[in-house]
Amino acid sequence: MFSRKDEEYLTMLTPETREFLDRKLIARLATLGADGYPHNVPIWYMLEGDDIVFISDRSTRKTKNLVANSKAAVVIGGDPDDGTGYMLRGDVSIEEDPEKAMTKRMTYRYETREEGDRLLELWKDDDIIIMRLKLKSVVKVY
Repeated sequence: MFSRKDEEYLTMLTPETREFLDRKLIARLATLGADGYPHNVPIWYMLEGDDIVFISDRSTRKTKNLVANSKAAVVIGGDPDDGTGYMLRGDVSIEEDPEKAMTKRMTYRYETREEGDRLLELWKDDDIIIMRLKLKSVVKVY
């Protein structure tokens, strides 16, 4: 049984928001560093169900920050030239990427087949993980 809060969560991503998030834009992911300062980086993303997913090498600062504190925010769009955008906040879980399946999906979402093949070959020995943002709030930004 869902509570009222759960029902609100399930409707956070409106059809308009989902359509926007299906665009191939660059997100800006903000995590909190050990020093208390925000760490904000550009990153590829995909909408998967009600989650926003990213990929990253396990050794990056953003991954280390999320292991220490799973709270994060991401802004997609909202640039003066693009108009509307969204700030999405929530908790991030770290998952393995068996066979680099998500890495392949994400890479081919953003790159041509030729460039994607080149990057995947370059990353073949990297320890790439999936970061899954479970949404707590969605705010329209301009």
